[in-house]
Formats: sequence, C-alpha cells, structure tokens
Amino acid sequence: MTRPLRYSINVTLDGCCDHRVIVADEDVHRHAVENLNQADALLFGRVIYEMMEAAWRHPAPAGARPDWTEPFARTIDAAKKYVVSSTLTQVDWNAELVRGDLGKAVQQLKQESGSS
Repeated sequence: MTRPLRYSINVTLDGCCDHRVIVADEDVHRHAVENLNQADALLFGRVIYEMMEAAWRHPAPAGARPDWTEPFARTIDAAKKYVVSSTLTQVDWNAELVRGDLGKAVQQLKQESGSS
C-alpha cells in the first residue's frame, strides 16, 4: 500500500491563488494547520520552500507576525520537507533535496512508511 499524495493550495472564491494578494487570516492558518497535521511530509519547489522558510522558520523576531499564526509556524517548522530543485546545493529546516526524475522520486516517497 502506498501513502496518499495530497495537493493543497489557497484559492479565493474568485479564483485568485496569488499569496501576495490573498488575505491569510486566522481561519486560513487554522485550516492549514489541520491539513499539515494530516501530512507525513511536505513537497516544495525551490521558490515556495525559500518563501516559506523565510516566513515561518523559528525563531521569528519579536512582533514579526501575529500571535495567532504561531500554531501554523510551529507546525510547518517541525514538518519534514522535501525540496525539488536543480539549483540548490543544500537545504536545512528539516528538509531534504529531491533531484532527478520527479515522478520516480514521488513514487519512492509514496512507498516509504508513514502514518497516512
């Protein structure tokens, strides 16, 4: 049996998925924590990985983000991450680089043991 692969993206009712425009309020972050808690690991491309790391890696400077984002910040900070990139030479933040054939790499990840 293989682990499921789930896809998640924020989209407004009018079809906008630009993170710079969407208002990510407390409800959005609460829902994201629920989704992350169902995942064994996260699969990011380089750009999203770098954006998420810059925004959510602990510790954050005091006052850098609202207190209600802390459950999301703690959850994503602790999550196992796989990063697809042909340009990065290394990653940290509990991450591992994925190289080569993405389809084969994802199939391999799905074969590994997990909670889902």
